[in-house]
Amino acid sequence: MPIAVNGSPAALPDDPRVSLLDFLRERLRLTGTKKGCNQGACGACTVLVDGERILSCLALAVQYEGRAVTTIEGVGAPDALAPLQQAFVGCDGFQCGYCTPGQICSALGMAAEARRGVPSAVTANLTAAGVDFTPEEVRERMSGNLCRCGAYNGIVEALRETFAPEFEPGPAGGARTAGAGR
Repeated sequence: MPIAVNGSPAALPDDPRVSLLDFLRERLRLTGTKKGCNQGACGACTVLVDGERILSCLALAVQYEGRAVTTIEGVGAPDALAPLQQAFVGCDGFQCGYCTPGQICSALGMAAEARRGVPSAVTANLTAAGVDFTPEEVRERMSGNLCRCGAYNGIVEALRETFAPEFEPGPAGGARTAGAGR
């Protein structure tokens, strides 16, 4: 069974030792996913598998047989940027741009986790119905993605601009608005 990458089937590599990162970059020529530290510490290689963020440098391609992988090339197009990509541009959330594809894929996975109510290390109320999408929550949830340029303030602003409205308290003050998806 092939792997689906950005909605298209792709044959898995014959060599089971090929990392998902190398498979995407070298075999499928999807170079948006970056090789940073190649040790899982920087997050530059973050992609989505079935909507969950993973570090592709630490994964073997054959592990994802039959699964759906989304890279930055599957998020938007140069002439039709996704809302989060537009926010990165508008909020100056990148400088050199090297980490940006991983940041965006990680942010999409992070927002999905928050929609499901998955707490982070700084979530104050673990029994609350929703997540307070504060800058501290965003920073903690994105702490696995490093930016060597230090564009963190712009990144946090872009994420809050894109996702915070769906996490705002409802009219009664306690309920959260329903997540509208990406």
